[in-house]
Order: sequence, then C-alpha cells, then structure tokens
Amino acid sequence: MANTDNPAIVTGKPLFGLDFYREGMLFAMIQRPTAFGLKVKSVDAEAAKAMPGIVDVVTFKNNVAIVGKSTWQVQKAREVVKVTYEKEADLESTADHNRLLQEMLDSSKATVRRKDGDVDTAFQQAAKVIKAEYQCPFLPHNPMEPMNFFAHVRPDGVELVGPTQTPELARTETAKLLNISPDQVSVTMTRMGGGFGRRLKADYVLEAAELSSLIKAPVKVIWTREDDMGGGSYRPCVRYRFEAALDAQNNLIGYKLRGVGFNVGNSTREDNFPSGAVPNLLIDSVDRKSAITTGPWRAPITNFLAFAEQSFLDEVAQAAGKDPVAFRLALLDQAKAKPAGAIKYDIDRMKAVIQLAAQKAGWGQKKNQGFSVYFSHNSYVAQVTEVSVKKGIPVVSKIHAAVDCGLVVNPSGARQQVVGSIVDGLGHAMYGNLSFKEGVPEQKNFNSFRLIRLSEIPEVDVHFVDNGIDPTGLGEPALPPTGGSVANALFKVTGKRLRNQPFSEEYKELL
Repeated sequence: MANTDNPAIVTGKPLFGLDFYREGMLFAMIQRPTAFGLKVKSVDAEAAKAMPGIVDVVTFKNNVAIVGKSTWQVQKAREVVKVTYEKEADLESTADHNRLLQEMLDSSKATVRRKDGDVDTAFQQAAKVIKAEYQCPFLPHNPMEPMNFFAHVRPDGVELVGPTQTPELARTETAKLLNISPDQVSVTMTRMGGGFGRRLKADYVLEAAELSSLIKAPVKVIWTREDDMGGGSYRPCVRYRFEAALDAQNNLIGYKLRGVGFNVGNSTREDNFPSGAVPNLLIDSVDRKSAITTGPWRAPITNFLAFAEQSFLDEVAQAAGKDPVAFRLALLDQAKAKPAGAIKYDIDRMKAVIQLAAQKAGWGQKKNQGFSVYFSHNSYVAQVTEVSVKKGIPVVSKIHAAVDCGLVVNPSGARQQVVGSIVDGLGHAMYGNLSFKEGVPEQKNFNSFRLIRLSEIPEVDVHFVDNGIDPTGLGEPALPPTGGSVANALFKVTGKRLRNQPFSEEYKELL
C-alpha cells in the first residue's frame, strides 16, 4: 500500500530523487560558468524562451536557469541560451597547480601540526636519509545519480524533496537563504544513487529553493553528468613530501611530512601512525585558496594520504633492509614501550589487523604481495594485495583485508562495505584523473574519465577481528589502505615505485 503521508512515496516504495514527480511542478536545468574563475556578464535568452514548453529563463547569482514543462525541453533550450562571461579570478590549469604545489613544498611559511624531539639533529646525524614526494589529482565524486532536488517555496513554508546526505543542513541553509525559520522548512529524503561526500553539500538544494522562490512555482532542478563533473565539488589536489632518517643500525630515528594542497586546510593527519613511534618527528602543512570548488570525497584526506604514507614506509623498510610487515610491527612495539609524544591510535588493535592480514594472505611465502595498514575514521584496516602479470601487463588479482571495526552487527553488510571501499579505492588509484585547462575541466563524462571495469575487480578476501568492542564504522576506513597495498605489490612485481596517482599514467597499457 502506498504511504500517502510521505510525498516522496507515491508507488509504495522509496524513490530516487530523479524518480520523484509532483503534479504541476516545473523542471529546470542551470547554465553555470564554463570555467572556474568566470562570472556571468550578460544573457541572451530570447531564442530559448520561444521554444516549446519553456516557461522562463532566470538569472540569479552566477547561474542562468532554464525553466520548462519537461526535462527534455529545458535541456534543448539550454543549448541555445547565449551567456557571456567575464573573469573574476585566475583561470587555473593543471600546469599551474603543479608549479604552485612545488612552491608550497619549498615554502618557509608552513603551519606546524606536530613536532616531537629534535628533528634537525636527527637528520644531521643520520647514516641514511630517504626522501620521496607523492601527488594526487582533483577527483569528481561521480555518483550514478547526478545532482537533483525538488523545492516548493510557498507563503506558509517550504517543501524540499530529494537525495541528500545532510537533511538538517539542507533545512537550515534554505531557511537562512530565504530568511525564514527552519521550522517552516520540511525535508523529505528519497533514496540516493550514490553520495560519496558530494551530497554532504547543500548547493544543489539551495539552487532549487532559490529558483522556486523567484518563479513562484514548484520546481525540480536536474543536473547532467557534464554539470556534475564540470561544476561539482572535487577532492582537493594535494602533494606530500616525506623524509626519513636512519641511524647506523637502520633504526628510524627521524621523520618529516609536509602536506600541501588547494582549499584543503590541514592536508595531514598528524597524530596517525607512525606518529608516536618515531622519537624525532615534524609534520606541517601549507594550504592555498583556489577558485576550483572542493569538498569531502570518500574518506576525506586519508583517501590519498594513506597511500603516500604506506608507500613511503615501504621505501624506508627497503632502505633499512627490513621486511615491510616486521618493520611496522617493530615501530608499533617501540611506540608502546617508549612513546614519543601522544599516541592517539590503539597500538594493539593495529597490530592485530596487521597480524591477521599477514596470516590470511600467507605473507612472506609469495613475491607478488604488497602490504598496507591504516587507522582512519575510527576503524583499523590492513590489506595485502597480490599482483600477477598477464601478457606483460600487471594485474591486481586478489586483495586480503583484515578489519577491526568493533562488533560486527551485520556480517554480510559489513563485508559489502569493505569490498565496495576496496573496489572504489583501487579504481580511483588506478584510473581517476581530473585535469584543468584555463579553469575548464578536461574530463566531463565517462568517455574521458576512466572508471574501473567489472572485469578488473579482483577477488577480495575479508576477515574481521572479533573483539566485542562497540561498533565504529565501515563506510570509509577500508578505502585508504588500498592504494598503498596495490602500489607496494606493483613494486614487488615490476620494480617501479609509484608515487603519483592515477597509476595508469605510469602503466599506459592499463588504459
């Protein structure tokens, strides 16, 4: 039986935002600036207004909305709207980003996030110093359901319906926009065809609400894939520089990390491992503002930081002549016996996932394995990746994962969360790349933005630590370790260190 009390349920089942329909509502698509750093100067919409089904063309803020009686009609009319733009900020290109990232790495004006011991002396007295830099590109979220929302602004209140990860934010921001009480705004959530952090924002909700208030009618705003990739909220582009100091006995006595990026704030997680395990440590960061809009992307910050940290630790272990797993376990033992500063992760829980992953994968018995472990988003995950070579091409064939997320309430659901995170992390580490030319994204749909394919998904072997601790979470923590374990396994097989994502840039045959 249909639940008629819920406007988002009209057929007896929850609907996606794209499925939602209300009698008499109008449809709208929005023409946004063609490049980051531009603003609307003038609009010629006469031809569009004369097209069948078009009700109005409305300019508000930096948007031009085409409103009509069907999605198809407004999409066709949008193609003939002539918008002239003018520059309001630098039109950034990927080449500019690379130059600026290098300047930030070399800057003398970094914000210190953590400092333990005497770092300068440790590096001056080191028998060996290892250095490496790692970089990741901007990335779109690419949920299968593009942004969309319904809004009806009435004199007595506002009705909002659509897919959102933050309904309270949609409510309060709409109230602020319209200068009304939040009590006058209702939000009905539909199911969503993917969020991944993109739907944490309320920008697309506010578009619908503001447009409805201007046209005095209920309206559903729908984005195209090109809208979503070309004007969305991206994972920030970041670069990391690591330095490690080894003494004459190949013990890790010094560690430096600098994280730099655009609109990212603190690009480090200064209290994560190996902090606390190294007597002399310095972690700092530099941030730069950009006209390119950024926001949380699945497993914010750690989605790339974990790859960089875990890849670098493997490089340090190699330089020290030590097994990568044994090297990490020894660092954890040192953190427990003689902590350097605050320890803000559980040493025993991290050791447990390391040992479980190594045991299940038969670590040390094969030469094609790479290891990674990470504590993030309240859970601990260790991974061992196996890589084989088929017709001269390195292929990820299997990933073992050991997970401590506390008590597992739903084993099937928990396993799917881990597998999904690993596939997501693998696919974007291998292929994801969003580049810019004069403020314009160069990849605008899936024909130019490479995603992982079904045939490329490896076998995933998942094991949970049963410790009875209160549940934490699994939506994000299994993604960060994946890039590191994959890169370390690829090194074992090919001898090539991967320091930049996507990895396909190094292995063109993977494209």
